[in-house]
Amino acid sequence: MKCFYHLDQEFHAPPTFLLRGQPVPSPEGPVRAELLTQGLANAGLTLTAPREADSPTLRKRLEKIHTPRYLTFLDTIYARWQALPDAAEFVAPNIHPCGGGHHYPRHPIGQAGWHLHDMACPLSATSFQGALASAASAEAAAEEVLNGAPAAYALCRPPGHHAGPERAGGFCLLNNSALAATVLRERFAKVAIIDVDLHHGNGTQDIFYHRRDVWTGSLHADPSDFYPFFWGGADEEGFDEGVGANVNLPLPVGSDEVVYLDALAVLIDHLQRYEPDAVVVALGLDAHKDDPLAGLTVETEAFIEVGKRLAALALPMVIVQEGGYPTEHLSANLAAFMQGFTA
Repeated sequence: MKCFYHLDQEFHAPPTFLLRGQPVPSPEGPVRAELLTQGLANAGLTLTAPREADSPTLRKRLEKIHTPRYLTFLDTIYARWQALPDAAEFVAPNIHPCGGGHHYPRHPIGQAGWHLHDMACPLSATSFQGALASAASAEAAAEEVLNGAPAAYALCRPPGHHAGPERAGGFCLLNNSALAATVLRERFAKVAIIDVDLHHGNGTQDIFYHRRDVWTGSLHADPSDFYPFFWGGADEEGFDEGVGANVNLPLPVGSDEVVYLDALAVLIDHLQRYEPDAVVVALGLDAHKDDPLAGLTVETEAFIEVGKRLAALALPMVIVQEGGYPTEHLSANLAAFMQGFTA
């Protein structure tokens, strides 16, 4: 199986984010790529760089899942932010349109609050460059499958499943899993995205909530008690044409691998009833019990079973890396998944 990663992803490396009101070291940085690369090596896999970290084709595909003004914001905000008096080194909002804003602001501070829905996405001068390289890696993996490969993997950081049509959040700037599904739709009539990350993929849900050609399903820690808090309930089933094409399985915080794998079986059953032609796996490894953002208590060995069950779908498949943060177990978690998937 071919695995893709572009080194320009290192250009996005915020040192801190805000947690419980305190600036703390960000777990989402280049060290993640190093640990995940080691996990691939442990599974006998190597990385290939996409041809480009940015291209007109990538931009056109991104415009199918993100609004033009959001992409313009990511591309231009840093220079406009730095022109403000006494601006911080990183773009970070201090106001949000809580309750639903009706007016799109012209001012950089207002736009930062509109587009960055939490304090986990501080932007540097090169953040957009890093996010584009992450997206290009997902695009390359999807093109590999589009061209006939049974499966491909994209090592993506920053991750993407919290990024919606025009908002960033939860370390995510561009939605890599949604991009992979968009590429697959160029050949396949029906695509499913199955998200096994600790957190609900609210951005992915928002992008496809009104559509039936892309099914979205997620198992995750219950948002009543866990990030992203405002999305991910079992009652969110899609809207208009998308009714029935969105499935959420919230799990009690602290659930172990038995609960997690039982939920995976249910989610796979829903996916199979949709009868997709191809699948995107939004692969989070942060369900592990020792992950720094831990909300579940899954053991490393469970990821072997996750890989086996997804491989058993026997459908063209793009695996896009979402969460999973630096611990001594992260490499082993990815290796375990790949062991199960390629068995």
